[in-house]
Amino acid sequence: MTMTSRERVLAVLNHEVPDRVPIVLGPSNATGVKMGTYRRIKELIGVQAEDRYIYDWPELGTADMDEATLDRLHSDVRGVLDLEPASVMERNRQREPHSPHFNSWGGGAIESEPGSWFPGIHPLEKATTLEEIESHAWPDMDDPTRVAHVKARAQQLAVENKYGILATPWLLFPLERAFEMQRMDKFLMNMVKHPDFARALLEKNASMCKTLMGHFLRECGDNIDIIKIGDDLGMNTSLLMSPKMYRAILKPIHADYIAFIKQHTKAKVMFHTDGDILPLIPDFIEMGVDILNPIQTSAGKMSDLHTLKTQFGKDIVFCGGIDTLQILPFGTPQQVRGEVKRVISVLGEGGGYMLGAVHTVMNDVPAENVLAMVDAVEEFGYY
Repeated sequence: MTMTSRERVLAVLNHEVPDRVPIVLGPSNATGVKMGTYRRIKELIGVQAEDRYIYDWPELGTADMDEATLDRLHSDVRGVLDLEPASVMERNRQREPHSPHFNSWGGGAIESEPGSWFPGIHPLEKATTLEEIESHAWPDMDDPTRVAHVKARAQQLAVENKYGILATPWLLFPLERAFEMQRMDKFLMNMVKHPDFARALLEKNASMCKTLMGHFLRECGDNIDIIKIGDDLGMNTSLLMSPKMYRAILKPIHADYIAFIKQHTKAKVMFHTDGDILPLIPDFIEMGVDILNPIQTSAGKMSDLHTLKTQFGKDIVFCGGIDTLQILPFGTPQQVRGEVKRVISVLGEGGGYMLGAVHTVMNDVPAENVLAMVDAVEEFGYY
């Protein structure tokens, strides 16, 4: 029996077999498409629609895709997002062209070439003391303009009842915020050299994240199906830190955060983390993670899909899996089609899998390959 997109997503989340593998494409930065590729997709499929950016944030560069394009891409999900405070957004609109972009946390991005931005402003880069944490100008997470639109958007999608609803408040990730505040290399070094400082910064970040997450979830009510959080914990060949260090410093923070979220919503928790994070999957399951994203198949032991499915498939849903390092940017449409077939044949066996790209579809991905990916699900993804 043919399911609606939302029925399809809910079946997978409940560890039931849907009519076909759901496609997760478009509703957040980590599951989205950059503007350059989006424009080429629109041109290829003959859609004329305004260029808009998710989070109303051009410097982030990820498209807020129109409904006609999302339908052509067979995407089974739609997003509910927050916004930066209205005052911060207005300040950035009024700044000098090409000047640095600052967010509400005090971090920011620098334009490396016209239209391309990278995170280059780190307000606590040299900090190592608790006093420096406390004296930082922390953002107001109670600013109502962050979530003023959320209730209406979540209710609209719930009333339509057509698509799975994935909610993603922007970067409420304690570790990645620490990377933004200090730079990744500096913070990882401080986890070794100044563990009390590192733990305090993570706890401060988590407290801020929980405050905004609470407001966001209250506005969403019972109208969302998935709430996405995460922290990038892996590299292409290993973890960013030892399992021992993760369990000693970061796991208690993640566990508390997930418990807080589950107290405020019935939605399933999606945890996003890149890299080879296989040793931590049992920890994620123990903490209550329901969905693991993005399954970076190019990273170490994460390439062993049979082991992932056999060891963890009964306890966690997999989301992602289509390589953005080689296959999508440099493969032919036929190679993309073959990779989709391969991944579905393993991760999709008996349900428990939602297909998507490994992180954002970047501007180096041909539009033809995006269409090949989603059309291959129509060909190989039905049960």
